[in-house]
Amino acid sequence: MKLDSNNHSVFSLHFHLILVIKYRRKVITDPISERLKEIFASIQPTYNVTLQEWNHDRDHVHILMKTHPNTDISKFLNAYKSASSRLIKKEFPTLRTSLWKEAFWSRSYCLLTTGEAPIDVIQKYIETQGGKGDHHC
Repeated sequence: MKLDSNNHSVFSLHFHLILVIKYRRKVITDPISERLKEIFASIQPTYNVTLQEWNHDRDHVHILMKTHPNTDISKFLNAYKSASSRLIKKEFPTLRTSLWKEAFWSRSYCLLTTGEAPIDVIQKYIETQGGKGDHHC
């Protein structure tokens, strides 16, 4: 298991995010999905988020991502949803026929953690605290 690290900690923070289109409108095509993914990639560095996997259906996207302990996930999600909504409606004007109001995304979302460190990794970290191996679980 590979752990991320910064100056003072090691961590493995992975999330599964599901974002749904307003009114569950079936508007996501492959080009729209690709553009939504590009917008995600352009915003993620500011928030210490890393996209790992992206999939879509016609009315929602599935995102696997990893974060740092200092990531403010709600701020990241607000920034992403605002920017992507604005840009995607501007760049794909035909969406206005399905989504005539301002919102592209539903206000709600699903965010799930995707697993935990095995107990032996945690024990090894505790045992090596204070030694040279601080960041090498």
